[in-house]
Amino acid sequence: MSSRIVIFGAGGRAGRHAVAEAVSRGHQVTAVVRDVAKYGDLAGDGVSVVAGDVTRADSVAEVAAGHDAAISAAGRLDVPADEFYVSAAHALLDGLGRVGVGRLVLIGIGTTLEVAPGVAVHETPGFPEEGLAFSLGHAAELDVLRAAETEISWLVLAPPPVFLDAEAPRTGHYRIGGNQVLPATEGETTFPYADLAVALIDEIETPKHHRSLTAVAA
Repeated sequence: MSSRIVIFGAGGRAGRHAVAEAVSRGHQVTAVVRDVAKYGDLAGDGVSVVAGDVTRADSVAEVAAGHDAAISAAGRLDVPADEFYVSAAHALLDGLGRVGVGRLVLIGIGTTLEVAPGVAVHETPGFPEEGLAFSLGHAAELDVLRAAETEISWLVLAPPPVFLDAEAPRTGHYRIGGNQVLPATEGETTFPYADLAVALIDEIETPKHHRSLTAVAA
């Protein structure tokens, strides 16, 4: 059954793969970017490109009206991570709630997954200082989602804390479940964005995980 999916951050690597996966399954996609002029190549059969700001509830509501589900692949490096992801979480819940979009799947980061009960990857000894603020921003976003009184069924999908490969082919296979880093398979050093997109769209089509941080891996 075809759905209308609004994808925030559609111009990035994760967003582009999510758009491609959704369209390949026959869904109608609204690709939300900050500057339409820069991402005209996204437009095509099944895809309309619109300008929007994922950190403003009014903008979220405007572009999301009439859609069945939303994906957030949005990120910015020119804004402090805690400021951006917290603002985006509030705006998404508010804006989507106004227009009745009941499913939201966000792309998280593997460093917020746990390596032991109550211990995130970014809390382990020797975690790179340069990556800490970005990971804590994602953790703050998750705190907002968990604390929210909302009817929206949200899900944060976190790929493994390995290199995410934008060029690797889609296999269509992945493991999913829990908020801990999934044990690596033999030789696993990367994870394809294409397979992350498969997991995203699967959770739109057949929601199985709700209101949680959930790990996905090869």
